[in-house]
Amino acid sequence: MNANDFAGRVRGREKLVGYWVTLDSPAAAERIGRLGYDYVVLDAQHGLIGYQGLMTGLLAIDAGAAIGPRPSVGLVRVEANDPTPIGRALDAGATGVIVPLVDSADDVARAVRAAKYPPVGVRSFGPMRASLRIGPVPADSNDATVVLAMIETPFGLQNVAEICATPGLDGVYVGPSDLSLALGARFPGDPEVNGPFEEAVELIARTAREAGVAAGIHTFDGESAKKRLAQGYTFATVASDLSHLEAIAAAHLETARSE
Repeated sequence: MNANDFAGRVRGREKLVGYWVTLDSPAAAERIGRLGYDYVVLDAQHGLIGYQGLMTGLLAIDAGAAIGPRPSVGLVRVEANDPTPIGRALDAGATGVIVPLVDSADDVARAVRAAKYPPVGVRSFGPMRASLRIGPVPADSNDATVVLAMIETPFGLQNVAEICATPGLDGVYVGPSDLSLALGARFPGDPEVNGPFEEAVELIARTAREAGVAAGIHTFDGESAKKRLAQGYTFATVASDLSHLEAIAAAHLETARSE
């Protein structure tokens, strides 16, 4: 699956499953990339990954995808809605970007402009590694580059219809931890906001469907991802490498010490 194929699947609202990477470990990213996930996200906002790690992580995902049963593409959650991190992630070879803390249609328009070359946007031309995979013709890159906006703030939820209707946006992506805090949770996963949280999750999926854009969400395990896809989400990301590493290590320790 090349970048054009992935962009078409996102825009066609096909059901996709991805994985989340927070650790700067190319060998681990390569192994994840060969498992058959549709996409693998490198987290440059909260993950433990610098720019060099971002580039080698994307290289590793491509290497793993080349020998896996179902090719994965690399996405990046950028650190901010700014042309510099967006452009650098794409130059490093990301097929698309997930943009955090989107509050409005204006925020989306800024993200789209940052991710696209003129005359559509303002991205500076210097694709470096990306030219080996997307382009190097700017119009081809514009067609193949996916832009996803995170819905995770009070204003983002309030303005979700306008956000979904913004030209150039391929989809929205729910950040459940921040969204729950935006709804008054004391901590992510606070059961006291389960009702409002589920209402918000349903609203976002419905609004995206009505606007004809993709709807994605971060989940904490495969069962949760399956539930959200059945609910109407078109792509779902599973957990993260760090959380899985800790959970598996804890489980083995408990087993080893059990009577």
